[in-house]
Amino acid sequence: MKSINILQIGIGPLGIKAAQFIAQRQGLKTIAAVDKSPALIGRDLGEVCGGAKSGVQIKSSIAEAIAKKKPDVAVLTTVSDMQRIVPQIEEILAHGIPVVSTCEELSFPWKTAPRLAKRLDEAAKKAGVAVLGTGVNPGYLMDALPVFLTAVCQDVQSVTVHRFQNAQFRRIPFQRKIGAGLSLDDFQKKIADGSLRHVGLTESIHLIASRMGWKLDKTEDLISPVVAKQKITTEAMTIPKGHATGVRQEGNGYVNGEAKIRLVFQATVGEKESYDEVVIDGTPNIRSKVEGGVNGDVATCAITLNAIPQLLRSNPGLQTMVDIAPVSFFG
Repeated sequence: MKSINILQIGIGPLGIKAAQFIAQRQGLKTIAAVDKSPALIGRDLGEVCGGAKSGVQIKSSIAEAIAKKKPDVAVLTTVSDMQRIVPQIEEILAHGIPVVSTCEELSFPWKTAPRLAKRLDEAAKKAGVAVLGTGVNPGYLMDALPVFLTAVCQDVQSVTVHRFQNAQFRRIPFQRKIGAGLSLDDFQKKIADGSLRHVGLTESIHLIASRMGWKLDKTEDLISPVVAKQKITTEAMTIPKGHATGVRQEGNGYVNGEAKIRLVFQATVGEKESYDEVVIDGTPNIRSKVEGGVNGDVATCAITLNAIPQLLRSNPGLQTMVDIAPVSFFG
């Protein structure tokens, strides 16, 4: 099997894990890497990722990184929003390179950012390559997976997805991201400035609705703290009684005033049970539950890499996880 040569852009925590996964996979090879951080430019990618020298030096620009050899695909792990990701992708497309990105809003931007989605779609078609936004969530657990599960249904009345996580065993930055340990006033301030939310819930709602053929009246994205009923002490932090242990975020999609799609994401320090569950109300009814839940960091990197072969076979343009052929592990 001929190796797929990869350009990696964004060597933060997610980019490092992706690089480690690529190094462990037959059929995948990172041949170029880009990051804007002065602390990383000029360093060897393998050493940055905690391993042996790889011979891949991190560069500050795409043009410099691919000067000697053009990669087959770019893996882009930088930002979460369309406003910032579109110019980055356009720069990659200028070199005629297909792109798979972990940008959450890119997973289904046709309703939430239609102008940017159209602009990107046209740029990708002009370049003759495909662009895909994916990840564990959005990109799989709360949108693509429930869509696939409806394949055996004669009719579908509603779709509900629960993703509950005990953040105590996740990275400290993730615990901070969900507001663990904050007072309720500080929690509300972070909601107000947009720094405390799971990005992509609305995009997941629109993806499901588009496949079900439902025209939504409105969507909701409701965020609230989960409050500690008693003091919680872990190795990483102490959460006083009355402070936030984490976040609960609920997304709803309505058709004719009825909630047809309900997505509930809850991540707290000390959550009693971690699991991912899809409930389809239809004919037949379907309930699928992953006990213990899916590790977000591992799964996001894995699905990003596993999507590459299907991305390379896809038609040019901006694609979603339900547009390309089914993704699976490959080795």
